[in-house]
Amino acid sequence: MGDSIINRQHYRVSRVQITYRLEIGRSSGHHATREIVRWLVAFVATAICAAISFVWLDRPIATYVHVHNMRPQQALLEQLTHMPDPLIPIAVVALAIIGLRILTKRPLIRLEIAGFLCSLSVLFAETIKDQLKFLFGRTWPESWAHLDPSFIGTGAYGFNWLHGGAAYESFPSGHMGATCAVVSVLWIWYPQWRALWVLAGFVVAVALIGGNYHFLSDVIAGAFVGGSTGWITTMLWTSWLSLRFPRAPKLDGAHSAENRIRN
Repeated sequence: MGDSIINRQHYRVSRVQITYRLEIGRSSGHHATREIVRWLVAFVATAICAAISFVWLDRPIATYVHVHNMRPQQALLEQLTHMPDPLIPIAVVALAIIGLRILTKRPLIRLEIAGFLCSLSVLFAETIKDQLKFLFGRTWPESWAHLDPSFIGTGAYGFNWLHGGAAYESFPSGHMGATCAVVSVLWIWYPQWRALWVLAGFVVAVALIGGNYHFLSDVIAGAFVGGSTGWITTMLWTSWLSLRFPRAPKLDGAHSAENRIRN
């Protein structure tokens, strides 16, 4: 009788709606290797696309945007680039609130878990982005302060390794990273709204490139950083569940948003 109650408890804990048929308690070395290979393939693809963009696309796009700049569109694009700005403070507040809720050992609904993972993903992406900006030290497409080096303003183009400073923080795009850090988590937890998540990322990317706030390769790299943190955060969550509840069944996607995690 006691074992039956424990088994049911494990099952309730594991009934979290995640797609991709993530396995809880049945992770194998082969499965882990496959996921690492998929990430490495995505990394290589991103590096190739960013390199192609750097050599052949970034400068023509930046020049075209600068020459064909129109004030009404510029104002709209500038507003769109501010869409990801609240994500960092929201992530900090959400993480604190949901963290306190977890400490009280109260059940979390699916939306709260997704919010918790989105918050972690955004903060991870922001930290990684800062380090990468310092590492690459890339100048911006246009000068945003007087006499700052930039491609349009002074002809400066390329990477200045380990060069800090506000004028050398174009690569990767932090706004795109923060956007994709959230979108990648929501892509997994709410697959029925994937078209909306893609649209959100696309709008931010167009605004960043169309306003000459970033090169195309900056946006590509930022998207990969954010997508990676969202995916890794979700993997860490499922791994934690598998360690804490080793007898939980294979996670096959639930059918109700009211499924809860209970301690």
